[in-house]
Amino acid sequence: MDKRIPSLYDLAPDALAEQMARWGQPAFRAKQLYRQLYAKLAADFAAMSDLPAALRETLARETVLGTLELRNVQTGDRGLTRKALFGVTGGPPVESVLMIYDDRATVCVSTQSGCAMGCTFCATAQLGFRLNLSAGQMIEQVLWAARELAAMKPPRTLTNVVYMGMGEPFNNYDAWWESVVRLHDPKGFNMGARSFTVSTVGIVPGILRLAEEDLPINLAISLHAADGALRSRLVPVNRKYPIAELVRATRVYTEKTHRRVSFEYVLLQGVNDSPDHALELAKLCRGAADKGPPLLCHVNLIPWNPVPGAPLGPSDRKRVLAFQQVLEAYKVACTVRVQRGVDIAAACGQLAGAVLT
Repeated sequence: MDKRIPSLYDLAPDALAEQMARWGQPAFRAKQLYRQLYAKLAADFAAMSDLPAALRETLARETVLGTLELRNVQTGDRGLTRKALFGVTGGPPVESVLMIYDDRATVCVSTQSGCAMGCTFCATAQLGFRLNLSAGQMIEQVLWAARELAAMKPPRTLTNVVYMGMGEPFNNYDAWWESVVRLHDPKGFNMGARSFTVSTVGIVPGILRLAEEDLPINLAISLHAADGALRSRLVPVNRKYPIAELVRATRVYTEKTHRRVSFEYVLLQGVNDSPDHALELAKLCRGAADKGPPLLCHVNLIPWNPVPGAPLGPSDRKRVLAFQQVLEAYKVACTVRVQRGVDIAAACGQLAGAVLT
């Protein structure tokens, strides 16, 4: 049985300092190790050249750098989209996606293996819930992306982290938030708070909790329908947290944070993509749903990406543009998301860890 301590990425700076003290190391060694992990992106103990050889040997013997095993990397979009398949040591699959653009580089991170939310259009839902990931395992996915970018010629820098991969972040809130805090730390990875976005299917307690947090990260809500009955079919959690509650929570969030919410809306041919559906969404955004002022929001229209076995089809371009035009007529800010990674099943809703299942 492996009796080594958990992944170093699961240890906060204070915990690292305590471990160094137990080994009789001076306090500054913990700071050096922390810099190696988060600033220098050390991939193994041998690379930590500013640590004494004896300490590196102890670390290799007593600890592990991480608990995600990289199994496969697929590339698409001429190498600008990269999907990593990880396996949790002795456990289920986890997928992450790195998307590289001219002006930015974004990694889409999983917070769980599988998902219990059961959204009808999402491949991850077909896995069911497997496992909550630790903060360290989420951090490992981000550092994988950062190393991929650093190895490019010329080197690139990670600019955005979006928690939109496998799982519902607010059902693993403590671990997810710890990963944000650690990656934001100026003494380590040093990513700006507004470079983070978290996506939820509408877990109202999580939205209200996020409204009280100190770091001003971005919030996206997977809406997909403005009609309660239709949304319950597409996003079953709507039965527990119906649209009226979701709108109230959104108002609390925007009033406390003064930050705009993004509503994610996957367009499904003949299901939720008619002009009438667009009108319902426009009215919700303009405040008609609760007779309040317009919501501080932006709508992100997402052409559906095929998922094997799902009895659905993507909206054609004409219907997508007609839907967008209705929203714009009602002065609702909206954009159509550019599809990336479709050829390697790395696009929105496609993450399923197929190699391991």
